[in-house]
Amino acid sequence: MIGIFDSGSGGLSVLREILKVLPREKYLFFADNAFCPYGEKTPQFIQDRGRAITDYLLSEGADIIVVACNTATAAAIAVLRNEYAVKFIGMEPAVKPAALSSETGVIGVLATAGTLKASKYLKTRGLYEDDVKISERVGKGFVELVERGILDGPEAEETVRQSLQPLLDDGADRIVLGCTHYPFLRDVIQRIAGPDVQVIDPAPAVARHLVHVMTEDGLIREDGGPSFPDVRIVASGDDTIAKRLYETIINNQQ
Repeated sequence: MIGIFDSGSGGLSVLREILKVLPREKYLFFADNAFCPYGEKTPQFIQDRGRAITDYLLSEGADIIVVACNTATAAAIAVLRNEYAVKFIGMEPAVKPAALSSETGVIGVLATAGTLKASKYLKTRGLYEDDVKISERVGKGFVELVERGILDGPEAEETVRQSLQPLLDDGADRIVLGCTHYPFLRDVIQRIAGPDVQVIDPAPAVARHLVHVMTEDGLIREDGGPSFPDVRIVASGDDTIAKRLYETIINNQQ
């Protein structure tokens, strides 16, 4: 079984990509929405939540765990890997493909405050900031919109524009989504950015990496598994929005 967790429902954007390449595995998705958002929480708090959720996922039979949250990856995955024998797959802001493909020489990164100040991100940024200008903004209110199930409309557009417009004004032609909630606002982001700006979601690369690791470790189901997704959604708070978003994902993939 594949365990997946996020601060809330955003990690379902990662599950969406994983289901495209591993449609017949068994999944347990944990949304820690009682403590969402993680962006302003301390690393210690996020590490403690990571331990508690990992213990739960392992108790339910998880064989591998996807930390489908950029902030939790930055703050906790090294600690979790040190303390648990199970393998963890984390998120990586897609700075590299953005930097290598930019035509204007400017890329924009939308992420939480926790991700933008984390050493993992700062190290990645340092590899490319001599070659391209990297403009950064916190997606203020983005997580809250998704957790309320507001993925489009005037409120979503106004909220997204406030954080996105400064990146566009800087000349960014690549927008990196550095939080797993943000892909649920991708239509709004793309509409505001325009057709000449590429929006980059790291989730497909994470899904491919998961397949690689599971294949190496012999974790892919040899019997093929069920012909339909076997997914259980659990939340530390109200699970209504998470289950509604998951239903939307399944309906769109059919």
